[in-house]
Amino acid sequence: MKRLIFIGALALLSSSLIAQELYPIEQKGKYGYIDKTGAIIITPQFDFAQNFNNDVAVVKTGSSYGFIDKTGKMLIAAQYDKVTDFAEGMAGVKKGSAWMFIDKTGKKLFDVKCEFAYRFSGGMARVQMGSKLGYIDKTGALKIAADYTAAYEFVDGLARAQKGAKWGYIDVTGKAVIEFKYDDCFDFSEGMANVRTGDEKTGKWGYIDKTGKTVIDFQFDRAWTFSEGMALIRVGDFKNGKFGYIDKTGKIVINPQFTGAEVFKDGLACVTTAALVNGVLKDPKWQYIDKTGKIVITKTFNFKSNFNKGLAKVAGADIKTGYSYGYIDKTGKYIWP
Repeated sequence: MKRLIFIGALALLSSSLIAQELYPIEQKGKYGYIDKTGAIIITPQFDFAQNFNNDVAVVKTGSSYGFIDKTGKMLIAAQYDKVTDFAEGMAGVKKGSAWMFIDKTGKKLFDVKCEFAYRFSGGMARVQMGSKLGYIDKTGALKIAADYTAAYEFVDGLARAQKGAKWGYIDVTGKAVIEFKYDDCFDFSEGMANVRTGDEKTGKWGYIDKTGKTVIDFQFDRAWTFSEGMALIRVGDFKNGKFGYIDKTGKIVINPQFTGAEVFKDGLACVTTAALVNGVLKDPKWQYIDKTGKIVITKTFNFKSNFNKGLAKVAGADIKTGYSYGYIDKTGKYIWP
């Protein structure tokens, strides 16, 4: 009975470790991970470490990449020259000149003849063949020919792709659902995509739905994807323009007043009002606003950063000696170091 209780306790501990969010840190040149409280969960021991994705993280030892779980256990030894994140149960890895996809045990699923492979999304993965991009399915078969000068992940069933100089959106069969007529565009988010007509300097940005219908008129000098019901926009050119935020009707809800800004994550956005000289911010100090535009974290930081599930990675004059960055919570309190 005691043995069963012990095994059960271990299982609960393991499941709680898997469920918690972990954040990479660097300490004395080595990378490890902390939890939301700032406690070190995985001792710094790697030469580089990325964020966890699907409960697996890419780590680097020497010049090679491998994968760990949230207990710090090496799932797949560091042996690859390039890797993708795990997504939809598999990851792309490269050793020498050969790409292949593996599962979480490290078992090879299939080889891919390509110059570069990307992670799976929507059942498809981008592959670069020569100078063009196409898509493979989960058997490794080329399902959408490498006909695109640029292409991105499938999001909500559509992927943005470029043919010649124009951008449009394709479905998983390769059919152009939204014709190639835009001069720039980004992925769909919250049912809309930000697209541009005209050149980078004088063109205007607006938003379309998944049928290609314009839902917010082409009126902004720059526009970003929707996040948490709001989108970042810029009014004016990159040298003198100001950043603000719109809602899903296109109404400006936070007036363009910032010289630099990021999208909303976890209800907060990073902004600055530093001087803008010929498009370059002069010694910017970043703070965080809420969705009313009110500054709610008054400390200033040296680089912009989004919140990620409760914490944001920041740099500031009050970081402890020996550290170039730290993590804060949504009150602005340092969690680590």
